[in-house]
Amino acid sequence: MKTVLLFILYLKSGLIGAVYKQWIPDTNFDNATNWDKARVPCFKDKIYFDSRMSVSVYVQSTHLLTEMHIPLDGEFIFVPDSGFAASTGSDDPNCHKGENLNFISPDQNAWYDPKMWHAAASIDDLEKNKYLFTVDEERVPCQYDNVIFRPETSFRVNVDSAEKEISVSTISVLGKKFSSNDDFSQYMQSNTAKLQFHGKGTIKVTNTKCSDKSGCECGNTANFDRICSALNQHTGNKCPKVSCKNPLTPVGHCCGVCGATISLKYSSEFDLERYRDRLIHTFLSLGKYAGVQMGISKVSRQQTLLGFIPRETVSEVQIVLIDEKTGSQAGITAAQLAKDIMNDIQEHGNLFIMPIY
Repeated sequence: MKTVLLFILYLKSGLIGAVYKQWIPDTNFDNATNWDKARVPCFKDKIYFDSRMSVSVYVQSTHLLTEMHIPLDGEFIFVPDSGFAASTGSDDPNCHKGENLNFISPDQNAWYDPKMWHAAASIDDLEKNKYLFTVDEERVPCQYDNVIFRPETSFRVNVDSAEKEISVSTISVLGKKFSSNDDFSQYMQSNTAKLQFHGKGTIKVTNTKCSDKSGCECGNTANFDRICSALNQHTGNKCPKVSCKNPLTPVGHCCGVCGATISLKYSSEFDLERYRDRLIHTFLSLGKYAGVQMGISKVSRQQTLLGFIPRETVSEVQIVLIDEKTGSQAGITAAQLAKDIMNDIQEHGNLFIMPIY
């Protein structure tokens, strides 16, 4: 289902709320997923880092080692009371026999891979695993987002980009928040930063927020193909199958989804955050819509003549609704919510909407 509505919304507020994007993977020594045997090394193992690997490794505990081969270009970051010691035997019951364990290269982890990020409306929501649903283009950091690399973790991220600069509002690394581009540029000269960030892109810290209450575009359109390519690598370089007959592909999304979209034209008085709150409190808080996820943001859509001749690009507000149903029921609840939103506009429009005729 797709609905187009033209309206003016007269509600007042200040700056658009900040969004926090947190990097998920790490290169911690104590993370079992970083080893080819899917377990943390024990004292009988032989540990191998590829000699050509460039990596920063965070060590959170003390490890007894029999043998370890370290990279030529790397570093180990030790927390207090952590470290490595030569093994003289151990009664560890989980270490029955020694194996060769290889540290998995993190070079494939890319900034523009949506699966590498969690998005939340606040740091508290990040800690509570209350993540936002967005289109794929907005799952990676947008130009006004706050980027967080978790404290007490090491990481490595490829920042190759279609644009020279990757703009973010702030960025936090190893527990330190950078809100000045000069300070972050100075940090990027350190050996640790060079091991953390690699590739041809440059991160620019702007310390700015979206000042347009009608919303600001994410700013990742130039990297849309890169985002989709990275995302589809997780599914055999193709979009996953969907169960509905007529899937929708929202602006900024890589593959079809079962659900509904609503496209809104807006005036300078439209307040995106207030309208988001209205939808959440009026509809998404209802039990019958408990499994529905909503993404709302400003996007650019190319207009066409006769359905295929490109015309000018217009800015609009897009609402994307999906639900947790599967099979023949996929998207039905989301479509019903879209109808209820439209009915709400028609029934109560005099409270917050002035249609354009």
